[in-house]
Order: sequence, then structure tokens, then C-alpha cells
Amino acid sequence: MSDLSQMRSLAGEEELADFETDVLAGLVLARSSAGLADGTIRKEVGQLEQIRSWFGRPLWEMGASDADDYFGRILRTSPSGTRLARSQALTVYFAFLELRYQAELHRMTGRVVTCPLDEMNRPRGRKDAKLRIPPNEYQVAAMFTGWAAEMATCRKFAPTARDYAAARLMAEVGLRVNELRHLDLADIKWDLGRFGKLHVRLGKGARGSGPRERMVPLINDAGRTLRWYVEDVWGHFGGDHTRPGVPLFPSERKTRDGSCARLGADALRTGLAEAAAMYLPDWPDKLTPHVLRHFCASQLYLHGMDLVAIQETLGHAWIATTMRYVNSQKLHQTGEKPQVAC
Repeated sequence: MSDLSQMRSLAGEEELADFETDVLAGLVLARSSAGLADGTIRKEVGQLEQIRSWFGRPLWEMGASDADDYFGRILRTSPSGTRLARSQALTVYFAFLELRYQAELHRMTGRVVTCPLDEMNRPRGRKDAKLRIPPNEYQVAAMFTGWAAEMATCRKFAPTARDYAAARLMAEVGLRVNELRHLDLADIKWDLGRFGKLHVRLGKGARGSGPRERMVPLINDAGRTLRWYVEDVWGHFGGDHTRPGVPLFPSERKTRDGSCARLGADALRTGLAEAAAMYLPDWPDKLTPHVLRHFCASQLYLHGMDLVAIQETLGHAWIATTMRYVNSQKLHQTGEKPQVAC
């Protein structure tokens, strides 16, 4: 029989990262079981992600002095509602840790669960944050159908088709607008994986850490979109495909040496906004690249991709951010069995 008093080695970095993910996923399921609406849960997880992003370490390592610093200095000038929402989310998180994972956390880290908020530093106030709820699958499909039909009669085929292809990639694999515009033609890796991959060299870094590279699989027909664009559209801009660093999405403007300039982010936003105004009239809000990113995450989840895989595809530093993007109400409303995206 093993000696229970024998010292156990503490968990490693990878094991703790998996444990942190499991805790957060367990919290979401528990809050759903308690009857909270999906929107409320997303808000709560979003508040935790903001604190975690600032803290840079698992939240269970947070002490009272860290909470004093965060709420008393970082959020000093923030609206009282923001401060209250973050404090409430943090309190719920630590209560959940204490109830469900106190023994396991102590075994893995040697720490005793203690909420960093008390009667001395707990903020006061009331307000909720606004959520981004994307259009549904049928609305987005209708927009792209109308946009595609426009290419047959538009005055400038190449720019219209380029903006269309770029927007489809935002919706299919969730690229950020600045990640998209910095892609080179050579960043398409057709021979990698089952579907091919995109090498995103300038992905958004967390907390000013600099660009974070990632490989994005060309799922959800993104490979088909890119093949059509490269074979039928890209050559209209007159670029030299053998030139190093030639942009995947070029502008009509030329540089001093006669090569194609890289398309600007504003041009991509404008193209999407104009198409949405024309072909998505029943959508009451502004359709931005970031809303399409939320749409992508929701659709990937709806069709069976797990949260960790979505996190890697979208380039999120923490899975809580991914959970905020997923509109799981769609899954509940359809009642359909999820299928793997391909």
C-alpha cells in the first residue's frame, strides 16, 4: 500500500495548461447546468479572459495584492460596471475552483484556493458588456451568393473578386484583416496536411509579445476559394508570381519599381461593408471582418470542431477568448447532430 504522506512531484507546464482548460470548460458546463443563458456565460468567460490576459499566468496564482493592482491601478478609470463584472466573474471562478478542484489543484501546484477579492478590495457598480452576435449561416450564404453574381456585370472584375475572396477566407477560417492583407502568394502551402494550409506569419500577439505565427488548415472550402482566386483572379493585377514577397491580395496601385502594392486594411473593410449593405439588408448591425471571425468560430463549433482546434485555427492565446466567439445558441436551436467541418 502506498504511503500517502510521501511527497508527490508538482505538475509540469503542459499538464497545468491542460488543467486550466479543463477547469474553464467545467465552469462553462456548470453555469449552463445552473440555467444561465449562453450570453451570460460568454460575458462571464470574457471577463475572466481579460483578467487572465493582463495577469499572464493561471488565475489561481492571483493574490490579493495582484487584485489590488489590477482593480486599483489598471481599471482605476474604467466604468464601474466593467470593474464589477470582472470582480463578479473572478469571484465565481474561485468559488468553482474551491468547490470542484481544490484538492486536485493542491496536489498539482501545492496551492490552497483563496479568492484574491475580499471586503476591502471588492469593486462596486453594475453594467454588462455588449456581445458580438454574428449573422446566421443563411444570411452569410445569401450575401456571398449576391456578391458572386455581381462579378458577372461589375465594372472592375479583379478588385470585386479579390474582396469577395478575402471576405470568404475571413468567414471560412477566421483570419483577421491584418493577417489577411500581409499574406504572400508563397504563404499558401498546398501540399501540407489533408486540405493544404496557410502560413500566417504576422498573427496577432498577446499583450504586445509581437507577431505569432501559425499554420491555418484550408477547411470549410477555403482551399477551393483560394484555388479559384489564384487561378482566375490574381493574374488580373499584373503581378509577377516568381517575385519574392509578392502579396496574395494586391492593390491596383503599383510601387515605384512597378510591382503590385499590398492591399490596405481599409479597402478590405470597405469592400465587405458595401457588399453587406447590398446583399445583407436584413442584418441590423455593421458587418465587419471581426464579426465574420465570430461567425467562423460559431460555424466551426456547430459542425463539430472542438474548442482547442478552433483556438489554434483562430490564433487565440487563451481558450476563454475562443469560448466568447462561439455562439452555442445556434447549436441548441438547430437540434442537429454536429458533423466535422471539412
